[in-house]
Amino acid sequence: MGLFDKLKNVFKTDKKKEEEVKNYDTGLEKTRCEFVSKLSNLSVKYKNISEDYFEELENILIMADIGVGTVMNFVDRLKDRVRKEKITDSNILKEIIVDELFIMYVGNNIIDSKIHFNDNGPTVILFVGVNGVGKTTTIGKIASMYKKKGKKVMLVAGDTFRAGAIEQLSEWGDRTDTKVVSSESKDPSSVIYDALEIAKNEEYDMVLIDTAGRLQNKSNLMEELSKINRVIKKIIPDGADETLLVVDATTGQNGISQAKSFKEITDITGIVLTKLDGTAKGGIVLAIKEEVNIPVKFVGLGEREDQIEAFDIEKYIYGLFKDL
Repeated sequence: MGLFDKLKNVFKTDKKKEEEVKNYDTGLEKTRCEFVSKLSNLSVKYKNISEDYFEELENILIMADIGVGTVMNFVDRLKDRVRKEKITDSNILKEIIVDELFIMYVGNNIIDSKIHFNDNGPTVILFVGVNGVGKTTTIGKIASMYKKKGKKVMLVAGDTFRAGAIEQLSEWGDRTDTKVVSSESKDPSSVIYDALEIAKNEEYDMVLIDTAGRLQNKSNLMEELSKINRVIKKIIPDGADETLLVVDATTGQNGISQAKSFKEITDITGIVLTKLDGTAKGGIVLAIKEEVNIPVKFVGLGEREDQIEAFDIEKYIYGLFKDL
């Protein structure tokens, strides 16, 4: 029995786990219908494995936004396994493909997809990303998630550049009954400094900081983020506990380019993939880890406040391939 078979058995026999995977199930529907149906059809079209089979498989994986380089390496590894294990039946290979995609994400590493909490003060999470990716909405949803877990959460309007950013964050504050710290000042560092002092004095558990989404001028953004990090360290000696890059899954390879650019500018500890429900190319989850080597920590799987999930590779693989 392969890895995926074991996974399917766990989710199908455990009612609690089946309930936990619901957001993944509905959020990955577009990708599942497109990607998995093509994969199934491939096994019908080619009963035996051939070069034509591999060529079509490459196209299916690339169309799912897994990325050309990643796909080529993956298919080479698959061919090697087919040769060594003398596999000829495409139906058997179908299951192996899912196992190998799972292995590709995990690799030989321990995947650190959990948030690092600070035991000695507020946990500070900095959110970065270009405009339009759903950064502010993500912050609101994550605030709601942790409020329900009993955390005392503060939101900080550090995006002093985009018109309406403060108002949007304030709306989320009202919606989730969360304190929002903002200022008339155009200097995000001063807002963040004041907010962290309040957070420390009033014993907040978490501080979620919004930032401006400008990538056109990398040096300015690098300077601004460096200044923000210096200011955080004045109040919280170890600095931000997490710097999460928010990426719109519907932008595909462009999202991966953004991840590479931000990685050059600042130390990114995790990725938040938004709008995964809005794309048929959910393979970006696999590609972004493989190409940028930063773990996905949250995924947005719908518009509702509760349709954001701490990323779980097993739930993702099951939600994507459960009909296979």
